[in-house]
Amino acid sequence: MTMGGSPSCQVAAVDMRGPEAVMVKEKIHDNCVMIFSKTYCPYCKMAKKVFKDLGVPYEVYEIDKEKSGMAVQDVLDNMTGTRTVPRVFVGGTCIGGGTETKQLYKEGKLLDMVKLCQAAS
Repeated sequence: MTMGGSPSCQVAAVDMRGPEAVMVKEKIHDNCVMIFSKTYCPYCKMAKKVFKDLGVPYEVYEIDKEKSGMAVQDVLDNMTGTRTVPRVFVGGTCIGGGTETKQLYKEGKLLDMVKLCQAAS
């Protein structure tokens, strides 16, 4: 048995210059709060509710509703080190998922992050 596995078992490389990667980067850059989500995901709903409760506008990309959703999820995995959703970005920085977003909210840090981003734009 050889180390490294067969080519059919290897994960395909993600084209970080491809159209999905460009779109993801643009959305993160152009929106103070950007959430990559799936419509049925409870953690995604949790993250969106936090921003709604704060009265903070956010942009959302619903991965399960888009033809290129899986490729977008591959790009996010490459960028953030995980495939899980949501992937929440504030001011261009990934703050994590639903649990991390809610924790930052509870600690009173999330609104400050948003205000910094809004002031910069």
